Amino acid sequence: MKHKLILTALLCGGFYMANAQNAKPEDTEKWEPVPPVVKPGKVAGEAPSDAIILFNGKTGLSEWVDVASGDAAKWDVKGDVLTVNKKYGNIETKKKFGNYQLHIEWKVPSNIEGTGQARGNSGVFLASIGKGDDGYELQVLDSYNNKTYVNGMAGSIYKQFIPLANPTTPPGTWNVYDVIWTAPTFDGDQLKTPARVTVIFNGVLVENNVELMGPTQYIGKPGYRKPHGDSPIKLQAHGDKSEPLSFRNIWVREIK
Repeated sequence: MKHKLILTALLCGGFYMANAQNAKPEDTEKWEPVPPVVKPGKVAGEAPSDAIILFNGKTGLSEWVDVASGDAAKWDVKGDVLTVNKKYGNIETKKKFGNYQLHIEWKVPSNIEGTGQARGNSGVFLASIGKGDDGYELQVLDSYNNKTYVNGMAGSIYKQFIPLANPTTPPGTWNVYDVIWTAPTFDGDQLKTPARVTVIFNGVLVENNVELMGPTQYIGKPGYRKPHGDSPIKLQAHGDKSEPLSFRNIWVREIK
């Protein structure tokens, strides 16, 4: 039996080598589909040619609405900077998205006060699936020398995934998130594929294609309890008493 196995292996190896000798380089060349041409930004962080500009200061808050009412968003715009106005609550995009690449920059003010979760708190909800804070939250927080629970620090998927590193810059300076979001899919009421997310924070990988356990839960364990389709991107006006933080240079590229 042993000799038969050796003979079989030799014959298979010879067959593979013969096929390899007859193969041509063009056998493994693919010419279609041809990827579309995309012109990159001239500097790091600048929107590429196929991006949807969500905020750059030139068109105000035309791409955003108030979450609670659906009316025009009322946060504060000064030049190319968007600052949270806490009395008006969360805002979200008019447009809904499935899978996408997101770029967003944020800064807590240099005079920030408070500690823990009450210090420069906000969030980027990668899919807003209802009023208030319903959705999947990428945490925004002053995590520069500010101790809190680690699955609630900047770069965390709130209450689910601890960031792999803490590259937060000091108050008064800009931080950058680059996000790859893969939306969950459903077959009727049943989850088909869970959401996945990769986050690069100030050039540092902090979430590596993590598989989300469901929408964000402040209390209790997350789970996929309600199916949904494409969803807006939401920015949080957190209710803590610290000074409001700001955003700028927000753009998204849809991934088909």
